[in-house]
Amino acid sequence: MNVNKVLDAKGLACPMPLVKTKKALNEVNVGEILEVITTDKGAKTDLAAWCKATGNELLDMKEENDVFTFYIKKA
Repeated sequence: MNVNKVLDAKGLACPMPLVKTKKALNEVNVGEILEVITTDKGAKTDLAAWCKATGNELLDMKEENDVFTFYIKKA
């Protein structure tokens, strides 16, 4: 996967991973991919619901050692 920008939101509690994701997506072009890395378990549902509501595409989500990695394609 060709990632255009990486957002490290580890250690941040809800709603900060989502707030920082919104800001980071504003910095990439339509069709580009943002990788979001977070330790906030709530981000699993928050980011998926936010992507659905905004039309951005959640391409993939991985979980490893309580670290969640999301790949979001900007719509």
